[in-house]
Parts: sequence; C-alpha cells; structure tokens
Amino acid sequence: MKHLITFLSIAAVGLLTARCSSDIPAVVSPNGIVGFVGTDSSNYFVTYKGQNVLEITNLGFADNNQLADFKLVGTVHDEYDMIAGKKTHCENMATEFTANLGKNVQLILRLYDNGVAFRYRLHGMDGAAIPAEQTAYRIPEGVNRWMQQWCDSYEGFFPLETSAKQQPVPSYSGINKSADGFNCRWGYPALVEPMKDVFVLLSEADVAANNSASSLWNDQNIETYEVRPDKNELKISGDYFTPWRVAIIGQLADIVESTLVTDLAAPSKLTDVSWIQPGVVSWIYWAYNHGSNDYEIIKKYVDLAVALKLPYVLIDAEWDTMKDGKTIEDAVKYAVDNKIKPLIWYNSSVGWVDGAPTPKYRLNKPEDREKEFAWLEKIGVAGVKIDFFSGDNQMNMSYCIDLLESAAKHHLTVNFHGATIPRGWQRTYPNLLSTEGVYGAEWYNNVPTFTDKAACHNATLPFTRNVIGPMDYTPCAFSDSQHPHNTTNAHELALTVLFESGLQHIADRPESLLAQPQEVKDFFSELPAAWDETKFVCGYPGEYVVLARRKGNTWYIAGINGKDEEQNIAINIDFIEQTSDIQAFFDDDENGWKIEHLEKLPQNIACMARGGFLIVIK
Repeated sequence: MKHLITFLSIAAVGLLTARCSSDIPAVVSPNGIVGFVGTDSSNYFVTYKGQNVLEITNLGFADNNQLADFKLVGTVHDEYDMIAGKKTHCENMATEFTANLGKNVQLILRLYDNGVAFRYRLHGMDGAAIPAEQTAYRIPEGVNRWMQQWCDSYEGFFPLETSAKQQPVPSYSGINKSADGFNCRWGYPALVEPMKDVFVLLSEADVAANNSASSLWNDQNIETYEVRPDKNELKISGDYFTPWRVAIIGQLADIVESTLVTDLAAPSKLTDVSWIQPGVVSWIYWAYNHGSNDYEIIKKYVDLAVALKLPYVLIDAEWDTMKDGKTIEDAVKYAVDNKIKPLIWYNSSVGWVDGAPTPKYRLNKPEDREKEFAWLEKIGVAGVKIDFFSGDNQMNMSYCIDLLESAAKHHLTVNFHGATIPRGWQRTYPNLLSTEGVYGAEWYNNVPTFTDKAACHNATLPFTRNVIGPMDYTPCAFSDSQHPHNTTNAHELALTVLFESGLQHIADRPESLLAQPQEVKDFFSELPAAWDETKFVCGYPGEYVVLARRKGNTWYIAGINGKDEEQNIAINIDFIEQTSDIQAFFDDDENGWKIEHLEKLPQNIACMARGGFLIVIK
C-alpha cells in the first residue's frame, strides 16, 4: 500500500482557471470533468462536463459559512487493496483544496473524476459541543430521484419519483413528517438524475468513533435537503473532523463502478489479514425463523454447506436456548468437524431489546465482550452477526467500531444487521465483510409487500444501496418462504453475482437447493464472494441491469429484468476475451431452467417478466 500527496504549483496544473465575482475560484478534478464553482449568492455548484449538476445551497456552520483563502493543496494519490468488494485494487486520485469558513473552521474539498467530497475541520476546540452543521443540497422538484425514506435499519425501497411529496411509509423507527404531512427525512444513498443520463449519488464516508452519521432533511423547504448529523453529545477539545460529504457523479457506469466511499475512508491498521476470508454461507433463518435453537436443523445446514462446498454456515438467533440437551458448542463442533466455518448471531442490545431474540447483553461492556469473543475464538467460531442497532447517533457509531476492533483481536469477521449502511468501514476494518441496511429477501418472511415489488427493487439496488458497500440481501431462493416470490429461477441465481457481499448468505432451504440441476449446484461451489473487477454493462434503475464481475480469469455476467413484462436486453461485453468455455443459465417456461454451453457470447437476451440470466466465462 502506498500513500502519496503530491504538492503541485497552481501554474503547473492550471486548475484555478477562472474567478467568479464572489472571488471563489473555479476548480476542477484531475481530468477536468468535475468542477466546483461559487456564485454571488454564496451558493455553490458542482459541475459535470461544464453543466451544473449539484447545487450546494450552504456550507459550514452557523456564523462560519463564508469561504475565504481558497487554496490548492495538491493531488491526492492513494492506492490500496480490498479483501472484499467490487474491486481488489483501488486507486484514489483527486485534487484537494482548502478554504477558511470563519473562526476555527476549515473546509477540505476534493474533486474526483467521478465526484466530489468535502469535510470540515474544527480546530482549537476547548471542551465545546459540536455546532450545528449548515450543509444543504438542492434537489429540484420534477427531476428523477430514487430516495429511501429514512429508518434506523435502512430497510426501505428506492422508488422512482419526481417529487419529494411522498406520504410517510411506516417503519420500525417511526415516521418523520413535515408540517404539510409529507416524509421529510431521507437516508443515504440518494440517487438523482439532474439531467438526462447524468446522475448524482449522495452519501457520506469515514465516520469516526466521535462522529454521528447524518441523513437528509427537507422539512424547511421541499427542495432543500439539509445534512443533519444524528445525536452527538460529546464535548470536543483540539481538532474535530466531520465525515466526508460525498457526491458520486457521472453516467451510470461511473456510479456503479465507483469506489469513492472506500477511497475516502481511513486505511486499515491491521497487519495480518490472512484470516479474513470472504465466502458463501448456508443460512437457516429464511426457511426456519427459529431453527437455530434446533441442533438437528443446524446439522442440515452444515450438511448443505458440505454438499455444495460452501465455506460457512450461519447459526442465527436463539442458539443460547438450544433444545434436546444440545448446546452451541455441540453445533459449532459439528460444523468444525465437517470443515465448515461457523458464524453466530448476537443481539446488540441497544436497539430492539424487549421481546427481541436472544442472546442479549453479552457484548455491551468491554470486559463482557472480550470474554465472549475469546470464547468464540477458542471453540472455533469464525465470525459474528450482530443485530438490532438503534440508528445513526454517535453512541451507535462508537459501539460498532468497538465491536469491529475487539472482533479483529480474536480473528472474528463481522456482519452488522439492523444497522446503518456502510460508510467506508469495510476498508478501515476489513473484518467487516457485510452489512444489512437493505430491504432484502428476509422480508418474504414478514409481509406480502415484497412479492410484487421485489423485481423492480432488485433492479434498483445496484445503482443505489450496493454502490456504497457490501449488502447482505441474502439472495437466491427457488422455493417460497412465508410469502411467495414471483421472480424466476435465473433472476434469483443472478442475484448472487449482481449483489456484492463479502459474506453471501444463500437464502433457500436445503431440500430446494439440493434438488436443482447439477450445473446449478456446481455454480454455488465455485461462486466467489469478493471480486477483482466490476463492470457496468447496461441498465436503468428499476427497469433492468446487467453487470460483469471478474474473479481471477473467470467472468460472471449477471442480468435481471425489473419489469412485469418481457424485455429484450442488448449486451455489449467486448471487453471480455472470447472463449469457447461459456456456460449460460436462462429461464424456461416449462421446467424453470435452460442451461446451455455456448460457443460465443450472445448480443441480445430475451428476459422473461421478472426474469434474468447468468453467464459464466472461464
């Protein structure tokens, strides 16, 4: 890994190309595509190829929001490797600028070829409370947007809308209403199409233990989305840095392929990461909500992992109340003896506690957490799934980081559930292999809503939630849970590649998976959970999407139809070398599968309604 900041003269790079009458220079990214300019009204615009695509209506804090002494710092150049994610080797390059915003407040601004990021440094603080941030974006009424109404678990849809006038959707965390009755709080990421075929994805990155995470509020003006950090009662001395405010900008390929969130995150301090291994997981909960307290059911999922050559099994909630005289140690031993690595579930005990599943209160105190994680390491547990957090406040952020650091000491991977979305922690703490923060397949257990919306939702997630980090959607079910699905077999199989997660939990029950054609079972045995390269092929949010992901010398092309009608999808994958070893999984009306070996790649694929396809090129 190398980290380099090159200080360049203004004359050498020619970046300060023009001065507005507000005396804010117009500055651009390394390739000149993305720019940042000020106006007389103290508004700021981010530009893409010379066109305004994002208006920032305010910066800084109360009484500290006027830019002055705008200076070029230089070119940031950072290369790093990821253990899991959409890309193994990442390169972070931007031009960095600073400006004063008043007394003891500094703006740090980075212009990327595919976006912009900025954060604030408050310096010289002396036991002071963090002031209220004033950052706000303008999203005009009438433009396409895919935005999720905020809830503390980030489990909601990203519907295509052209207006913020949306009725609040009930969620586990309640409803946020403006005075006129519309929803007024929005979660990250938020995707906007300010002009045809140009997109902006808003999020944030590099949340530290002394930060809270933020969300977007438009309760004061329907077109003005204020960045409001959640509750943070800390008193700060010395320097304080906010998280990065991030906008990924460009065409859909720029959005989907971006690593900007991890580019901005702090590098990992772990020296030995050999024990962190992404992989596919057999998972009990989708078919047996209370199955993890039954030793015989756990054995079925261990045996499934053995049959499909999966590395992991997840033992979910209530393992501490196992029946018939068995214990979690018996279940872990059965998995380990069969060379399957067990993962087990915990209640974080800060969110849903009363009436919630157990085990509880085992991780909250440092001494209890240390004892628990040491015991897990001793008996052979490989990782933990920790559930039911209580939102974006500083307490939750600090607690999550404590969990990640403590788990790493005991060689435990982590999967956060009922938790906030990724904000770059997967780089800083590489043992964080997945995070829920998504309306995923477990919702087939809860309400019938998902059945009719799943296909469109699935075709939206690669452009929204999954852009910013791993997503434990728990994909791929050929049979039904409590509520049925109406997506096809090939659609379901494609999700295992389309959705990136360092721990890819396969939802279906053993009987269904083992009844599939041998080619499907062989596919699971070879399925990667981390990728060397990701390419956007084609698509549009909610309608259809095709991605190409590479692991080693093998390419996986996954596509799904998000519509309730057949679509003919034209694909161009000229960047892949032609080969005769091509296996394709298509839909078939009569028997559910059409599995073929192809001599050349197809250029057009007819996708059934809510259908899909998967092509493996070796």
